[in-house]
Amino acid sequence: MSCLLQKAIRPIWSVKELHKSAVEVLKQPSPEDTVTASFGKFISEVKPQHLSSVVLHRSKRMVLDSIGVGLLGSTTDVFRLALQHSQLLYAHHDVSSVYGPEGTKLSPTLAAFVNGVATHSMDFDDTWHPATHPSGAVLPAVLAVSDMMPANGKPSGLHFLLAFNVGIEIQGRLMRFSNEAHNIPKRFHPPSVVGTMGSAAACACLLSLSPSQCSHALAIAASLSGAPMANAATQSKPMHIGNASRLGLEAAVLASQGLEASQLVLDAVEGVAGFSAFFKDYAPQHLGSPNHGDHVFLIEEQDIAFKRFPAHLGMHWVADAAASVHKNLVGFGPGKVTPAHIQAVLLRVPDSKYINRPFPESDHQARHSFQFNACSALLDGEVTVQSFSPEAMSRPELLQLLRRVRVEHPDDNPANFNHMYGEVQVALVGGDVLRGRCDTFYGHWRKPLTNESLRKKFRNNAGAVLPTDKVERLIQMIEDMDKLNDCTPLLSQLQ
Repeated sequence: MSCLLQKAIRPIWSVKELHKSAVEVLKQPSPEDTVTASFGKFISEVKPQHLSSVVLHRSKRMVLDSIGVGLLGSTTDVFRLALQHSQLLYAHHDVSSVYGPEGTKLSPTLAAFVNGVATHSMDFDDTWHPATHPSGAVLPAVLAVSDMMPANGKPSGLHFLLAFNVGIEIQGRLMRFSNEAHNIPKRFHPPSVVGTMGSAAACACLLSLSPSQCSHALAIAASLSGAPMANAATQSKPMHIGNASRLGLEAAVLASQGLEASQLVLDAVEGVAGFSAFFKDYAPQHLGSPNHGDHVFLIEEQDIAFKRFPAHLGMHWVADAAASVHKNLVGFGPGKVTPAHIQAVLLRVPDSKYINRPFPESDHQARHSFQFNACSALLDGEVTVQSFSPEAMSRPELLQLLRRVRVEHPDDNPANFNHMYGEVQVALVGGDVLRGRCDTFYGHWRKPLTNESLRKKFRNNAGAVLPTDKVERLIQMIEDMDKLNDCTPLLSQLQ
């Protein structure tokens, strides 16, 4: 036999290599012992009795705020574009209600989509840490699935809240597997990643899927996740939330019909990216069974941030700091604040490029501009929904003030919602310098809105769409949600 032929038929694997390969295969966990399986088992096994009074209270506040923000969002141009797209491009399936317009229904997936868009259309929805918008991706999907269920099979209010909390919990657990996720994002918009997973988990819970089906729902959702940060501050950003809600719902329904996906999607498998594709330092851990009695929902340990005005969360620090300067400036003597009194403005904020926008040209850009929100608060003493109207944005005095702003990024001010601060220094024409600083704004999870403040926000938002009697009924209904035998009354109040 020639040397050439010997080389050609030489076994590809040596005995030593085959042994090594076999050992590596043996090291792979069995399907039931994986991180992915532990998540599926948790989603399938968790019961209403696992929700503490704190979890119920906080999640009801989230539902109230998210519905109010969604109703207000149904008045925006981006919502109308999404609704028109859904009505014209797809066949009508009048199943699930849409926020706002009376009598408007779509298929469950499209209702989840447009309601998700409405919720984030003004960047007014809640925020958590690590940074994501937890409710907007989950609540529209849970509402749509509840609408989809037969009249004699609607979930109770308690089961509705259970599914909602499962969606929030899964998002929080996944975010905490990465230190990178704790900072203001640079690559993927977090709700488009973990929000899709949370929506899938919530819908799988509501549909009572098996542990294996729940795992598959998460794996399918992972293939439908992710949107780049480049679309922040554009009309496409609300689509991230809408798609997360819609695609998570689709993932759960596909899993219920038997579609399968990776059994290791949440595990760290060397050389094969699963959910680790979204976070470079992803280090997952098993999720314990709720039946062991020691599981504590993350929302019990850390509250949610509710925004007082519709803008990126980082804006709330500089707006509060600037509002304190406005108060001092008015008390200093000039009365009404005008650019004539101000020589220069210095903002000391975290280094985050997509929210450093000196001259925003649209309301979406303005919601992501340190400069705009600081100057609005300096002039008016506050930032409100009206601050982002075309009239307010084009004010000559605002445009003049924006030209006098300089930004610094101190080393001790990280791009992290748990540790950042906002500082505003205003140099007056006469030489005096006024300073304002905010370390924790009112509405942050360390300084949560009172129930009365949250209801006031809801009344203002929902009242832009609904009559007063419906607004008040919704407040009471959500407060008593865990006592509802059937969530149909809630579903009927959203238009």
